[in-house]
Amino acid sequence: MEFNIAFIGFGVVGQGLAKILLEQEKYLKEKYDFSFKVVAISDTVKGSWYRRSGLDLKRLLELVEENGNLKGYGDAIEGWDSLKTIKDTNANLILELAWTDLKTGEPAITHVKTALQNKKHIVMTNKGPIALAVKELLALAKENGVEMRYEGTVLSGTPALNLGLHNLAGAGITKAKGIVNGTTNYILSEMEKGLSYEDALKQAQKLGYAEADPTADVEGYDALGKIVILANTVMGANLSKDEPPCEGITKITAQDIAKAKEEGYRWKLIAGAELKEDGSVDAYVRPEKVPLDHPLANIMGPTNALTYTTKYLGDITIIGPGAGQLPTGFAVLSDILDINRIIKE
Repeated sequence: MEFNIAFIGFGVVGQGLAKILLEQEKYLKEKYDFSFKVVAISDTVKGSWYRRSGLDLKRLLELVEENGNLKGYGDAIEGWDSLKTIKDTNANLILELAWTDLKTGEPAITHVKTALQNKKHIVMTNKGPIALAVKELLALAKENGVEMRYEGTVLSGTPALNLGLHNLAGAGITKAKGIVNGTTNYILSEMEKGLSYEDALKQAQKLGYAEADPTADVEGYDALGKIVILANTVMGANLSKDEPPCEGITKITAQDIAKAKEEGYRWKLIAGAELKEDGSVDAYVRPEKVPLDHPLANIMGPTNALTYTTKYLGDITIIGPGAGQLPTGFAVLSDILDINRIIKE
């Protein structure tokens, strides 16, 4: 089977995946028997193109680099919106890589439902649909006989979900806790070096770790969406994004950080989920003083990490990047290859 791929969104993540696909095309075919062509890209800012026989991915990347958009590609149908691209192109694999809205999940939820209802596989890095409607969407995928994957919604390319779902299957996961937001971890790391919260935030914004409006990161909402996704996916919870208590890092001072270190601790913004005796799952996001001998205490800068506590293996910690063009692009590729494997079995 050849995958005909449509990108919904061609920003940082989409371009990262496109670069990997170009570099690895021959290897992916030889190693995984994975064949593909990109037939459509629909981006509300950069432009939209569809060509049944496939688009020139190299040329598309060159256009974005040169002009910041896809205008002038030519030799293809121009201007289709996202829904028409999903429904009416010959794509059989949709990549939902558009912007995230954790309040409503739109337009991404509609994108995902449309793909599934049209019996097209879908991979996404968009947290909105998974945080708000994962059970409904998984049921819809099953009903239509297609696959839905979303590894990149939690720790980017660091395989937090796949570790919990597959590698630790049967290990008896009772708890998950970790550093799932690199922006806040960077800020806390810089504050330990002596910067104030305000100066550390400005530095994070300058380096591109924090947005101009950093609310989603520093108030914990980004981490909240991720732990809800993980709890619902790996631990069988049925949480809404508004249920778990959520507290960010804005009240932590340089004095708090210095005092904690004197006591043998380090402040981290922790997202956690714990399985209770009645089978329910509690989740939270809050600053915690982590003992310096715990693996999470030594995660500094924009790096992410997650510790699973299990019945039969004890604690298992995974560490890696939680954002970035190529790491998140790789997360999408790993999901695509998983779908490819399942189809060929």
